[in-house]
Amino acid sequence: MNPLANHPFLKMNGIGNAIVVVDLRGTKLNVTPQDARAIARGDGLAYDQLMVLREPKRDGADAFMTIFNNDGSESASCGNGTRCVAWALLRDSQYDHVLLETSAGPLESWRNSERNFTVDMGPPRLEWRDIPLASAVADTRVVSLPDAAPEIAALGPFSAASMGNPHAVFWVKDPDTIDLAKLGPALEHHSMFPQRANISFAQVVSRQHIRLRVWERGAGITQACGSAACATLVCAVRKEMTDRKATVSLPGGDLMIEWRPHDSHVLMTGAIELEFEGRFDPALFAS
Repeated sequence: MNPLANHPFLKMNGIGNAIVVVDLRGTKLNVTPQDARAIARGDGLAYDQLMVLREPKRDGADAFMTIFNNDGSESASCGNGTRCVAWALLRDSQYDHVLLETSAGPLESWRNSERNFTVDMGPPRLEWRDIPLASAVADTRVVSLPDAAPEIAALGPFSAASMGNPHAVFWVKDPDTIDLAKLGPALEHHSMFPQRANISFAQVVSRQHIRLRVWERGAGITQACGSAACATLVCAVRKEMTDRKATVSLPGGDLMIEWRPHDSHVLMTGAIELEFEGRFDPALFAS
């Protein structure tokens, strides 16, 4: 029997971004990519990201967090999932802050109210090597895709940034008119992105408001993507299209994103929801 059988989990969401939280602290259990794919197929367990908690590696941290996409690949960043984890760790606590370790570095999150949390996503990475892109570009604010199919070329240049994971932001008049199911996977796997990329289609409504739809690397179409909201705000500020603090509206709801000038850190604030708690059915892992 798989050691994860009957282990407890939380099914949550951050403004519609489907999240499963599994706390393995105090155990010797592990989650493999095969386990992650099996969990995603469970009844009611379809998720965008699986947040796995283990013992911290540094003093002062509350947990080390590994993030799986539903295809079993790993992600270094998930802001909506991090807020869900913060709620899970703080719900029976007198404290209001948590410090989480990830492969991309530490993430601090804090509680504003019972169901509203902020996460400090750290500074963006803006150099082409750090995002990364496959070849040098003079300005990551305006990047053209070489050898693009006509429907992709028609989108025009994109802006690029990393929030621990690579993001490409295309500026459009109406995100709802974009065929995400067709263009998302083609762009995610384009040769310009050696580690694949999260693909965003953004409409700047005003200097304080952006509308956004996202194809997530390794997850597909999602109701919300926190790191994409952060990357989009950063790219919009760099193009002088918005202020440093703006509401980013995704199909699942709104996030408030702020890019602080004094330390370049990006703060994401939004709601979370606990859908249900359970234990993994052993049959999940039988195949």
